[in-house]
Amino acid sequence: MAKLQAKFQARSGFVVQAYRFALDPNAGQARALASHCGAARMAFNWGLALIKANLGQREAERSYDIPDEHLTPPLSWSMYSLRKAWNTAKEQVAPWWRENSKEAYNSGLERLAVALKNWSDSKNGKRKGPKMGFPAFRSKRTAGLSVRFTTGTIRLEDDRRHVTLPRLGAIRTHESTRKLHRRLSAGSARILSATVRHERGRWLVSFQVEVQRAASVAARPQAVVGVDLGVKHLAVLAEGAGEVRYEPNPAHLQGSLKRLRRLSRRVSRRQGPDRRTGAQPSNRWLSANAERNRVHHRVANLRADGLHKLTTRLAAEYGTVVIEDLNVAGMLRNRRLARRVSDAGFGEIRRQITYKTGWNGEAVRVAGRWYPSSKTCSGCGAVKAKLPLHVRVFDCDDCPVVMDRDENAARNLAALVASTS
Repeated sequence: MAKLQAKFQARSGFVVQAYRFALDPNAGQARALASHCGAARMAFNWGLALIKANLGQREAERSYDIPDEHLTPPLSWSMYSLRKAWNTAKEQVAPWWRENSKEAYNSGLERLAVALKNWSDSKNGKRKGPKMGFPAFRSKRTAGLSVRFTTGTIRLEDDRRHVTLPRLGAIRTHESTRKLHRRLSAGSARILSATVRHERGRWLVSFQVEVQRAASVAARPQAVVGVDLGVKHLAVLAEGAGEVRYEPNPAHLQGSLKRLRRLSRRVSRRQGPDRRTGAQPSNRWLSANAERNRVHHRVANLRADGLHKLTTRLAAEYGTVVIEDLNVAGMLRNRRLARRVSDAGFGEIRRQITYKTGWNGEAVRVAGRWYPSSKTCSGCGAVKAKLPLHVRVFDCDDCPVVMDRDENAARNLAALVASTS
């Protein structure tokens, strides 16, 4: 089975943080980036085919009642073993391997080792969440373009507008790298790795950096806020029996649906690619498809920007943030809510709150999945037997409390910390 290296532990006073910059490569550099990503995918598929052939051979031998001690020796799934096997076979498998950095092939093999370990842990009950399937081959048409560099020349140039990567050389960035460059120059940061990916229509580079962060304290370290996520309002923030704030849901995708429908009709009426006949897309189809993709990319960028601003405000203001353990996967199975839940980004909000509060030394508390925050009265504590989703006002049967159901849930979440402590 796969044995991975121990997870990197940052030094005391340091945290591991990512800095991402958009790239502006020229045509040759863009082709080289795509070639490196393709090399990583090719190494992944090669290693997976080798392992599946070994497992199939052993299974066939067992069908002939061959004892286990006489079976074909199993292959190790560790990154070290996969890399050793690749170095032995690369001249025959890929005689062109020198065209790309060795880090490209190591990147694909590392992802394969991680995928195999995740499948093994899921099968043996060591991994939480739904069961994972055995790794599958990555298609050239559907697999994302991504490659990771861990060794070699990885640096930010002094002009703060170029980054240097192994075999790729200096690539111009779309924005200034001064924020990270200052830290590197001062010695308060150290680059661990760089990952290049093609996302939302452009090339991006993400530096994994060990950063020294000064100890910061929330503006109100004793304050507790309950965060109730929803679709009508993105979040309702309640401080126990104190102030309540409603964060509006921008619903970026919902606001762009009309335009997306129009552009999708335009794309469908033009000659697109056809794998069955080998037909190539027309220039008019490529132009219409690019215009539609720009709308999708804008929606994704606006959503990411809004979520980061919201979670940053929460981490900077409150000492304790209480959120719910929502079953987002279950919500997405509801065809009436799936699109709006995906547009809100519930899972991303929880992920960002968790790591941002950890940076500031604050606390994040997660209410149990079955905690009835909406059905419980924030005044007397009585719990309703049923509260359908279409009922938006909570009316307590035991006391005169009448309020918005989301506000009631947020107050219960904030009070949950006081009751448990």
